[in-house]
Amino acid sequence: MSYVSCALRVAAPRRLPAPWRSPRPLSSATGPTSKKSVPYQKTLKEEGSGSGEPSQPPPPSAEVVVVGGGSLGCQTTYHLAKQGVTNVVLLERDRLTSGTTWHTAGLLWQLRPSDVEVELLAHTRDVVSRDLPAETGLHTGWVENGGLFIASNKQRLDEYKRLMSLGKVYGVESYVLTPSQTKDLYPLMNIDDLYGTLYVPKDGTMDPAGTCSTLARAATARGATIIENCPVTGIQVRADDFGVKRVYAVETAHGTIQTPCVVNCAGVWARALGRLAGVHVPLVGMHHAYVVTERIEGIQNMPNVRDHDASVYLRLQGDALSVGGYESNPIFWEEVSEKFAFGLFDLDWDVFMQHIEGAVNRVPVLEKTGIKSTVCGPESFTADHKPLMGEAPEVRGFFLGCGFNSAGMMLGGGCGRELAHWIIHGRPEKDMYGYDIRQVAAAAPGPHGRRFHHSLTDNNRWIRERSHESYAKNYSVVFPHDEPLAGRNVRKDPLHEELLRQGCVFQERHGWERPGWFNPGGAAPVLDYDYYGAYGQERHRDYTYNRLLGDEYTFDFPPHHDIIKNECLTCRNALALFDMSYFGKFYLVGPEATKAANWLFTADVSKAPGSTVYTCMLNKRGGVESDLTVSRISPGDPASPLAPSFEGDGYYLAIGGAVAQHNWSHITTVLQDMKLQCKLLDCSEELGMMSIQGPLSRVVLQEVLDTDLSNEAFPFSTHKLATAAGCTVRAMRLSFVGEMGWELHVPKADCVKVYQAVMRAGARHGMTNAGYRAIDSLSIEKGYRHWHADLRPDDTPLEAGLAFTCKLKSDIPFLGREAVEAQKAKGIFRRLVCFTTEEKVPMFGLEAVWRDGKVVGHIRRADFGFAIDKTIAYGYIRDPAGGPVSLDFVKSGSYELERMGVTYPARAHTKSPFDPDNKRVKGFY
Repeated sequence: MSYVSCALRVAAPRRLPAPWRSPRPLSSATGPTSKKSVPYQKTLKEEGSGSGEPSQPPPPSAEVVVVGGGSLGCQTTYHLAKQGVTNVVLLERDRLTSGTTWHTAGLLWQLRPSDVEVELLAHTRDVVSRDLPAETGLHTGWVENGGLFIASNKQRLDEYKRLMSLGKVYGVESYVLTPSQTKDLYPLMNIDDLYGTLYVPKDGTMDPAGTCSTLARAATARGATIIENCPVTGIQVRADDFGVKRVYAVETAHGTIQTPCVVNCAGVWARALGRLAGVHVPLVGMHHAYVVTERIEGIQNMPNVRDHDASVYLRLQGDALSVGGYESNPIFWEEVSEKFAFGLFDLDWDVFMQHIEGAVNRVPVLEKTGIKSTVCGPESFTADHKPLMGEAPEVRGFFLGCGFNSAGMMLGGGCGRELAHWIIHGRPEKDMYGYDIRQVAAAAPGPHGRRFHHSLTDNNRWIRERSHESYAKNYSVVFPHDEPLAGRNVRKDPLHEELLRQGCVFQERHGWERPGWFNPGGAAPVLDYDYYGAYGQERHRDYTYNRLLGDEYTFDFPPHHDIIKNECLTCRNALALFDMSYFGKFYLVGPEATKAANWLFTADVSKAPGSTVYTCMLNKRGGVESDLTVSRISPGDPASPLAPSFEGDGYYLAIGGAVAQHNWSHITTVLQDMKLQCKLLDCSEELGMMSIQGPLSRVVLQEVLDTDLSNEAFPFSTHKLATAAGCTVRAMRLSFVGEMGWELHVPKADCVKVYQAVMRAGARHGMTNAGYRAIDSLSIEKGYRHWHADLRPDDTPLEAGLAFTCKLKSDIPFLGREAVEAQKAKGIFRRLVCFTTEEKVPMFGLEAVWRDGKVVGHIRRADFGFAIDKTIAYGYIRDPAGGPVSLDFVKSGSYELERMGVTYPARAHTKSPFDPDNKRVKGFY
């Protein structure tokens, strides 16, 4: 018997540690070892061999073919069948659960710092604990023993309190416990270093074999076909009459299945399956491990434990524990073996020992407890620690359901349902933007993905760096203003070096370096990734950027609060320049461009050249896929990114850079489906964009531009070509901060020259640089929406207060119009409301909203408004009685916002609390 404390010294021969290596290699090409035991009474490998003939012959055709019989493959197949797709085939190359699912720990924690993920987890829990037993009469192996999150410091407990407040919105029972209360609940726990804990009684554990076999039984009962021992050997792809690549068939070792839809649920092997169809799947394989102890007296019925600060989890396994975690030096699996099925790797004790130390500290009895078995298997990880889902960019009909970062069991039910809905209806029910991989086909110009630009998905160094950091920080506190250190400086705009010298602290969005705020202490460059000192890499010393990030690791007002206040108030009282060059800048041009624009955009954009319109784009259900500005343009010089030549009509689209690829994908999909004669051109890299905003913006810009900027000559929401510092620019009179101002769209070669001219003219008027932290504050103060914060694909314009963007008084049809009109007739049952609090407390989103003593919603977005000197928060509320949410309902309630378990009186506003009459943007001060 090997004791946990002596794991490196005393072990059975097959568990001996690898020789000490310094430095340890970054990766391993090691294949599977001999059979190892996992802590389950049954695994599906015991039911038959993974070789030989398929369990049944493949059919000649199917509506959908799911590849991969793990958690996601089984859940997706089950939900497809449940939603009416009976001609669905699941292909598994070996036995169900082989590869990664069979050895998973199977933990389910209900609370995460994301409202959507809380909903996804709730559905998984419902499926395994309620739905499947009711449908099949079988037990899935679900054990409801509760979950306990450990906090060793105030910041960690603050994070847990945020989760507790969000849980109240969704009915998730949870309690913050003191150290002594924790000891009463878990007597074997060391509480000497505890600050507190979060206890969630209805968390639990899933059994992979029991869950997947029950899912398979339920799916086949609804008509699905599940074929084991049937590896996929090829994907047939054909181009349609418009050159769009689409799935045509799946080839297996035992026959070909004709199908328009393939779902890649192949886990670590998803990259290889993607290559068969010419699809990039940006994930990496890593070794992920846990050990199983011998029997522990008194551990029975204890909750599962996550000690985030020690980066370790303790999973109850009957009368024993499974101990695992996330280390800073994981082993990459370089050469993924096609024959790997139910094998495991040898555990590298050099890597794993840090988890043993954390576990022994938390549960001291482990020091004298034997290790029964080690489990080290492959898992797939992604660059942002979120799954890869949705229709792939390169091939229509090729869907992804992979890259689940060891969370495939607990997210499987929710994600399987959303993926099934996506396949059937063209989009998911919930806001799955954070998981969406959708890209444009690789041969097409322009951006490649809703989440990842092609410059990132084709960049192995970027994928490796970001995947490592995401893995290493998996248990880190999720702070509001954190930024990655890995994979930086990939996309830099023309003003990057100029702003860096002036103290710009950059944020990373979609690969772009964008200005966050400006540090008076000087430059803070982002350095090459040092892997946090792992793999023999030397950690950066005196790393200013990392130090500034660390200073903001708080749920209080950050130490740079007053710096951002100065940027905001300078904009309100004088003027500020915002570098917004990372914005997406697209041209929609061609003979049927107006037909496309009328259908795509909710507002009437088919106006005369020179007009600019703020509008939304919707999906069929009326949900908001985007908000953007659309400017009608005239043909120009073929070589100019400011005004390209074209036949027919032309529109210039300016879109927030973080969501530009999502917009590109949405528009491209609509154009492909409607087969319209027009093109979408991407000039994002060729144009810079600077926004000059504030009461003195006209005075300053009149010195730089050669055109009249008066209200009469240049009214709000118009644009024109002009000359600045001898360079042609497109000037637009718009604002995203609620002030009079202009955007200058400038060819990248001229950006520095124009920027310097503007700054010289503004110097004597007190002009300052400002970043996106200031934009966040200024825009929420004015009541402007941020897409994917207070505006998402599951929100409608009527709910979000954007009915004015919809051309409902015209007879022009647009995508989503029928859904909007139906909602208008039926009534609005949820509404976005602005709240302010008298007490100056920091809020960041996810706070619960109470109305007359009942929870009615949660905050989506919050910030501090410096001009009104109040905390401002936006959230959607419902009537607990189920009635419509009218403006009278909003105004009649008494409100409180719950932050970390403490409620604060709040006032609801039906108009923006700052400049509600919109005088400032029109130049009236």
